[in-house]
Amino acid sequence: MSALFNFQSLLSVILLLICTCSYIRAIVPAILDRNKTGFLGTFWKCARIGERKSPYVAACCVLMAVSILFWT
Repeated sequence: MSALFNFQSLLSVILLLICTCSYIRAIVPAILDRNKTGFLGTFWKCARIGERKSPYVAACCVLMAVSILFWT
């Protein structure tokens, strides 16, 4: 089944995208900072969400990991 049709998988993909973009921006910020509009601007926005809401994103990652490990 595709991740687009399974809600739990879709949430996992979104959380991984946010965490990955935040990590890339922390290591090499020039990659994401030059594309703030258009399709590639989505990655910049995900990085901003990960930076500003990091405690909530971390809590969501932990909850998602627990749900995948124990309730799937």
